[in-house]
Amino acid sequence: MSDQTPNKYIDSFALRCILIAIGWLSIILGVIGIFVPVLPTVPFLLLAAACFARSSERFYNWLINHKQLGPLIHDYLSGTGMPLRAKISALILIWLSILISAFILVHLFWVRFLLLGIATCLTFYLLRLPTTPPAE
Repeated sequence: MSDQTPNKYIDSFALRCILIAIGWLSIILGVIGIFVPVLPTVPFLLLAAACFARSSERFYNWLINHKQLGPLIHDYLSGTGMPLRAKISALILIWLSILISAFILVHLFWVRFLLLGIATCLTFYLLRLPTTPPAE
């Protein structure tokens, strides 16, 4: 009879290494996204958290408890949503970057249509997220 408990972490060493590498790459891209408005920060940090949750408890706890990065994803992970200011900023940046890309940089109709569809889907997704109440 085996006394092993189910492990939430992946047993394959190679897969764990790949997930850890993707997690660190996502953190690097997320940090770059803090300074580059077109590059999203929170989705990369969420990807890193997901990778670390399946591969390394130490890295996951480090990310979640990080002084600067942790608060960016804490509300999303806890299910409390996103601050109104962050939603408005995200929507403005999404639409600004998509419109510039679609009508200045891209000349193919189907790519323009695809970009506008992505922006629309992201808008609906962000609007459906709960909005955290303002801090008093």
